[in-house]
Amino acid sequence: MGNYSFTASIVLYKTDEVELLKTIESILQGNISAKLYLVDNSPNDVLKKKLNDFRIIYIHNPSNPGFGASHNIAIQKAIESGSDYHFIVNPDIYFEKDVIFPMLEYMRKDAAIGMMMPKILNLDGTTQNLPKLLPNPLSIIWRKVKKPAKAYQRFIEQYELRKVPEDMIYNAPILSGCFTLLKLQAIKKIGAYDDNFFMYFEDWDLSRRMHQQYKTIYFPLVSVYHGYESGANKNRKLFKIFVNSALTYFNKWGWFFDMERNKINKNALSQFK
Repeated sequence: MGNYSFTASIVLYKTDEVELLKTIESILQGNISAKLYLVDNSPNDVLKKKLNDFRIIYIHNPSNPGFGASHNIAIQKAIESGSDYHFIVNPDIYFEKDVIFPMLEYMRKDAAIGMMMPKILNLDGTTQNLPKLLPNPLSIIWRKVKKPAKAYQRFIEQYELRKVPEDMIYNAPILSGCFTLLKLQAIKKIGAYDDNFFMYFEDWDLSRRMHQQYKTIYFPLVSVYHGYESGANKNRKLFKIFVNSALTYFNKWGWFFDMERNKINKNALSQFK
């Protein structure tokens, strides 16, 4: 593992301690020059007592302004510290092999890259289909309904780029925010997360803004495990937040008439011909 200087942030809310420590260990393993910001939106700061690594900066943030707004606190501190590269990490991510060094190396070799994500695996080792084309409102509804089955299958294979060779590196319009590498020089130019999204769609919004001016690269040569919960499908409160974020996203970017979306998706698909 190479010892590279970088920053990372995890946003917490009543986070499981054992799961969090596993995530922290994955990020900091062997990376002496790393700096990890933990932005804790929990009502209390009980987790602070469990952390004794000098590379960890704990920030208690009980106002809980949301996922993106909380990461923005860390991103701003990372920029002020002089960091060039910053990882956004969910507290349910872990990995054993080195993921940090290969991603940093690949990004450093191409100045046009502003954002990257690795292959994301379920806990059973199967792949989560997270890189996507830009959505339209029907994309969101269809992913919930999943009917009629044959038409849905054709749609989802294209929308989630499922037919792309498994280990192909490509420029994806949408990257998931569960584990993302950001070039902070690009963030200075296009802006960080939009605080209008409390949770959900803030990563899609950032991906789109980044994709307008930089490559947003899916890098499946390395992988991490993600304990995907799909909370919006199980919890009424989270589903309401999901719907509100969808409305925010399409009000910002356009609903059914979005010529830029069509152009970006067409260009993305042209990589695979």
